[in-house]
Amino acid sequence: MIENYRNKEISWLHFNERVLQEAECEDVPLLERIRFLGIFSNNQDEFFRVRVATLRRISIFGKKATTFTGEDPNEILKEIQRIVLNQGLRFNSIYNKILKKLEQEKVFIINEKQLDKEQGEFVRQYFIKEIRSKLIPIMLGQSDEFPYLKDDAIYLAITLVQKESGKVKYALIKIPSDILPRFLILPEKNGKKYIILLDDIIRYELKDIFYIFDFDEVTANTIKLTKDAELDISDDLSESTLRKISKSLSKRKKGDPVRFVYDGNIPEDLLNYIVGNLNLSRADALIPGGRYHNFKDFMNFPLFGDTYRYEPLPPIPHPDISYQTGMLRAIREKDILLYFPYHSFDTFIDLLREASIDPKVKEIKITLYRLAKNSSVINALINAARNGKVVTAVVELQARFDEEANIYWSNRLKEEGVKVIYGVHDLKVHAKLCLISRKEKNALNHYACIGTGNFNEDTTSVFSDIILLTFDKRLTNEVYQVFEFFEKNYKIGKFKHLLLAPFFFRNKIISLIETEIINARNGKKAYIHLKLNSLVDDKIISKLYEAAEAGVEIKLNVRGMFSMLPDLFKNINAIGIIDRYLEHARIFVFCNNEKEKVFIGSADLMKRNLDSRVEVICPIYDKHAKENLKAMIDIQWADNVKARILDNELKNERAQSGEIENRSQITFYKYLKKRAKRKKVSLPSS
Repeated sequence: MIENYRNKEISWLHFNERVLQEAECEDVPLLERIRFLGIFSNNQDEFFRVRVATLRRISIFGKKATTFTGEDPNEILKEIQRIVLNQGLRFNSIYNKILKKLEQEKVFIINEKQLDKEQGEFVRQYFIKEIRSKLIPIMLGQSDEFPYLKDDAIYLAITLVQKESGKVKYALIKIPSDILPRFLILPEKNGKKYIILLDDIIRYELKDIFYIFDFDEVTANTIKLTKDAELDISDDLSESTLRKISKSLSKRKKGDPVRFVYDGNIPEDLLNYIVGNLNLSRADALIPGGRYHNFKDFMNFPLFGDTYRYEPLPPIPHPDISYQTGMLRAIREKDILLYFPYHSFDTFIDLLREASIDPKVKEIKITLYRLAKNSSVINALINAARNGKVVTAVVELQARFDEEANIYWSNRLKEEGVKVIYGVHDLKVHAKLCLISRKEKNALNHYACIGTGNFNEDTTSVFSDIILLTFDKRLTNEVYQVFEFFEKNYKIGKFKHLLLAPFFFRNKIISLIETEIINARNGKKAYIHLKLNSLVDDKIISKLYEAAEAGVEIKLNVRGMFSMLPDLFKNINAIGIIDRYLEHARIFVFCNNEKEKVFIGSADLMKRNLDSRVEVICPIYDKHAKENLKAMIDIQWADNVKARILDNELKNERAQSGEIENRSQITFYKYLKKRAKRKKVSLPSS
């Protein structure tokens, strides 16, 4: 560990530990606990594909590697391996406890050896109709080349044994969970529900799959290979951006292995055979596990009614939006903050839909980073183009794991006459912006949407995010300048209000912190309250340490990576909240000599956000909007149910202050609901 600074990868593993805590929590509904196991597994997969892969790349530089990380990457990798193995043991323990809880509720996950005759016949018929044609068994050793293993897929490693001769054959079968459900619900019996995994259905039919061989026994153990997901983008300017990304995506599929997970009961000879042919060594991330892998599929565990899930929270109508008078008019009257998922994302879709048919609207510009599978945003933009609007979409092709989808959407938009801009050379466009330009009284006026999260209706039901809808010319004119920059990268413009990364954001944040330092040293009230996904930038952390030493009160609400050591100063307190929604909004509050400055935006305090991405941080000028954001900050800070204390050791102990229970996501939902009731809200007609 660097002095006064925690390694970000290690801090991320502690964040994922907080996710695992939710799976362990008895107060969390049973099916939600299973979902948290799935989230934990999915998180860990991405961690290895991206962060561990990056460390392995850096480690090849030997002693020079410490100049990139500040530490020996090989030592970090060893610590990661230690933590991951311990978390794996805890994961399995939690999973077994959940299985027992399910059994108490008469829900049984059974394997191929526990099927009775009727269940066996049901499974066999399902196998014949749905599975058999999708299996391609590969016999190992019949070719000079070891078969290609797909990244993040799960395989059954098969051992066929003929006892009399001692002959052994090996085979691989890819489990087709990418095209078939991972779970099959069996017929209910005596009020009991039964579920079997796709893996075990295949195990049940192994003898039929390998019937041509003369063997006495067949066993199957699950394996999984995770590969480096980093794209290798060519610097050849003669290639189009689209072509570069497409070529890199094909290379990703053949990326270097970064993790090999296997059933701990796999025969040693078979394990050595596979590991040897994959050119892995015991020094690599070889992780023994249980019978099943790819627990991310458990995020889609079969539902049995709402009994074992969180109580639904219906979206709250926004008190400042009247569907009779129109959304653009409502935005003209005052700034509007939408809080997802407490407000419906349909509100933003309605705004785009209104703009697409309003004859006075001339242009719509938007940034697109991650989109829903069946995107209503795309449909609204296409509709606007068909209605004669000039539509411009800035599509970021390097949105990790969404590259192929974004290539598809960009082509679809271009086919409909939308102008598509593929980001900015050498920068990733991460800003969340939309600009609607409308002809009003012989002038072209702008309406801006500035958000903290993606314009994605699939994720806004899970991610807690904010969008500001504004007619304030101080902001809208500068959003217009950002889009000018996207079209003409040499034209940065002058910004007095928006904090634009990578050009002004870092220096402005440091300047705001320095103002608090000066005020504290002069005996004035001084505080900094930050709500972030990640806080890992060493220069910002050093400046926050300086502020704390000067007497500035610092409150940090950080969901994910956290490289600070807050216990070094009594003025620094930090929490992290993990609950039913993923906290994703970024909020920055500075006392500013009691003339408070409040910002929202798309950026965390990470080097990549500050220096390598186009990010927009927006000041909040509207008095009521400020009050609502401060209410969110205060409610979350007082959380004593789902908040964990972030200390130097990241023990993740729950914050338990106060006599009255405050689960902040529920409390804030009630706060917004109460505000909506104060004002008669008109709902859109069905």
